[in-house]
Amino acid sequence: QLQLVESGGGLVQPGGSLRLSCAASGFTLDTYAVGWFRQAPGKGREGVSCISGIGGSTYYGDSVTGRFTISRDNAKNTVYLQMNSLQPEDTATYYCAAAFLSPAPGWSRQAIQAMCLLPNNFGSWGQGIQVTVSS
Repeated sequence: QLQLVESGGGLVQPGGSLRLSCAASGFTLDTYAVGWFRQAPGKGREGVSCISGIGGSTYYGDSVTGRFTISRDNAKNTVYLQMNSLQPEDTATYYCAAAFLSPAPGWSRQAIQAMCLLPNNFGSWGQGIQVTVSS
């Protein structure tokens, strides 16, 4: 059974850091694109970051660029999201998701990023984990 489990969330003060983990079971992540998404109360689900399957290219939403880093450990079948300089507006439920994405040859990086950060392109989701940034 394909399963994704997030961990590492919690309460942190503004300016602090957290590292989220997304552990997979029932399948190997190394050929899948894995995305991190978040949803704050009353808002839609937002693409935060994504790492591609083959090649491991990384992509970030504008609001987290320069602060968040996505990485993959294939030996542990886990994808991480290192979140630094957290701000209250980062407060949300964070989800990881996996998908087998196949951008067409010649797609620009911008087009691939848009595909990788679109929640509708992902069919396998974790249960979500809360991140709260507050003093």
